[in-house]
Amino acid sequence: MILIWVLVATFVVSAIGLIGVFTLSVSHHKLSRWLDVLVALAAGVMLGSALLHLLPEAAEGLAVEVVFQIVLVTILVFVGIEKVLKWHHCHDIDCEKHTTGYMNLIGDGIHNFLDGLLIAGAFLGGFELGVLATLAVIIHEIPQEISDFGVLVYSGMTRQKALFFNFLSALMAVLGGVIGLVLGSQMAGGIPILLAVAGGSFLYISVSDLMPELREVRTTNEVVRRLVVLLIGVWLTTLSVPHV
Repeated sequence: MILIWVLVATFVVSAIGLIGVFTLSVSHHKLSRWLDVLVALAAGVMLGSALLHLLPEAAEGLAVEVVFQIVLVTILVFVGIEKVLKWHHCHDIDCEKHTTGYMNLIGDGIHNFLDGLLIAGAFLGGFELGVLATLAVIIHEIPQEISDFGVLVYSGMTRQKALFFNFLSALMAVLGGVIGLVLGSQMAGGIPILLAVAGGSFLYISVSDLMPELREVRTTNEVVRRLVVLLIGVWLTTLSVPHV
């Protein structure tokens, strides 16, 4: 019975990855005007998730210096992955944007996998705890998935393609839920490492790929607007921060 509840909960959470479907009826011109806002929101959400959620939780299970070492290695690995993607899959002027989308899928996939582990662990502790954990994940996933969808469209994907890949990434929560149930407490030792990897990936994507775009703004009004949106993204991550 626990397996059924975990599958239902993780599928519901994964369905949030389809939130971009609401943009399918929006004109390309209107969506383009919102992409810069979504990029700023994504940068804020990723920074907040990494610095206020993922890395502090990783430090609860690992020495702080080990967390920093994992973050450093993760950033270096992501630099290598990004270069490989550029060499083999990108040959035009929008190369930077294209690789940002792929990097975002990797980082978000790890994050969604951790959400699945969280939900499975909560249901193992009782039905009510599982429901509360699922609700908490849903609350913090909504802004995350909105911003992720925006990043994928910004990177050059069509809305249909971005919707598909964002949903595939979201389905990692189901995999995390199943593995969490199968392995149970055996996964506990590895969770802090995954948290540090996810945090490092979010830091790299936000600081290396997204925030530089905010510096492209020319007018004071645009600078203020994007900065406010970025801060809203950070603030959203503080509303409900579930613990793995």
